[in-house]
Amino acid sequence: MEGLGNPVLAVCKPAPGKARDRRLLPDEEKRLLGECAPVLKAIILFALETGMWRGEIQKLRWKDVELIKCTAQLLDTKNREDRTIPLSSRAIAVLKGLPRNINGKLFPGTDISHSFTAACKRAAIKDLRHEATSRFFEKGLNPMQVSAITGHKTLQMLKRYTHLRAEDLAKMLG
Repeated sequence: MEGLGNPVLAVCKPAPGKARDRRLLPDEEKRLLGECAPVLKAIILFALETGMWRGEIQKLRWKDVELIKCTAQLLDTKNREDRTIPLSSRAIAVLKGLPRNINGKLFPGTDISHSFTAACKRAAIKDLRHEATSRFFEKGLNPMQVSAITGHKTLQMLKRYTHLRAEDLAKMLG
């Protein structure tokens, strides 16, 4: 039995995929929103302002939102931790424009994944979570503040979702 080694040791792990660095081009947000029904438009605007995952948005209930405090409590998130996120004035405006539903959900009955994918396909756009995270940094938030909003646990993961534009950095440098 001496010649037999562990065959698992001979298996190579696949290389990690190339990180996406996709950001919305100047006309794409308008084009995407133009492809959306009113509810999906509200969801996308809310997602851009909060950086929330589709599942978090889908589960969000009115009882989890504090309009006075400008916060939303996210329960049992993707990483299994609750967090409270701040809501911008634009996110609050989106919420104030929504009808209240008897089941308490902000966006009831909306298949976000299917609707979003279809709208993005029509507008030729792929991902918005990277966009929201990058916009938080462009607003001047620091990594700790952004991770508190997005729920990223490590700086490495936060960096993976952040793609600052070189031309914007050049303007900041003067």
